[in-house]
Amino acid sequence: MLINMEDLLSVAQENKFAVPAFNIGSGQLLKAVVQSANETNSPVILAIHPDELSFLEDSFVASCIAEANQSKVPMVIHLDHGATIEQVLRAIRCGFTSVMIDASHMSFADNIKICQQVVEIAHPLNISVEGELGTIGNTGNSAEGGADDIIYTDPAKAKEFVEKTGIDTLAVAIGTKHGIYPATMKPELKLDLLKEIRAEVEVPLVLHGGSSNPDQEIAEAVELGITKVNISSDIKSAFYKKVREIFAERGEMYEPNAIYPDCILAAREVIEYKMKLFNSLGEADKYCK
Repeated sequence: MLINMEDLLSVAQENKFAVPAFNIGSGQLLKAVVQSANETNSPVILAIHPDELSFLEDSFVASCIAEANQSKVPMVIHLDHGATIEQVLRAIRCGFTSVMIDASHMSFADNIKICQQVVEIAHPLNISVEGELGTIGNTGNSAEGGADDIIYTDPAKAKEFVEKTGIDTLAVAIGTKHGIYPATMKPELKLDLLKEIRAEVEVPLVLHGGSSNPDQEIAEAVELGITKVNISSDIKSAFYKKVREIFAERGEMYEPNAIYPDCILAAREVIEYKMKLFNSLGEADKYCK
């Protein structure tokens, strides 16, 4: 069941769970996410970054659309961290049902302006729009990028930002970083700040950089109103760790159907762990009432 982000997250917000947005940078990762979603009856977001889309090309999105349409589980196809209007338009033409325009590095006024432009384009087509206020950090090992210094989301500005832009979801900066945290770096979320933002903003809130954060903090963030959590590095790390193990144990191999099944299972362990952490397991039934 292919739907847009507004319809997906309104149910999540009402029922106090978060839907994971998994970056699917390959057909194998798409298979892992779809299999887990269908077998656990859990809603899911198929997230694709512009760099991933450039690698996979537009035809890959047709596979995502087919998988979503064949599933009874609600799914969204989402452009993650679109940086330009051109990238947003490409996603819309491909069939994405949700787009993010990340102008968080621009001035507050310019961020509002470009979000307004995307909303004007997307909403008549029943496509949801995500904006970001504040900046997400970067551990240095993520394709999603990020800022060297985190600029935390100002609750008062968040209210103004949502009202002026008309966006459907807001990505907030409360201390996360993209990528896998090195041993020397300790993630720590400002949950009190999240409470303040939630009190000011009615639209669903999004947490980027959800990999490697302590489970307890993420669980608390969901309880406090986060309804979408982006996960990329964790599932890719599990997948490719298993690839390396297989080559180390079995020597030279070249048949994809011999190499990848165990790697897909390794990714699925992480996928379903995150679904459980976000309380989204089995919640697809909430969309059939």
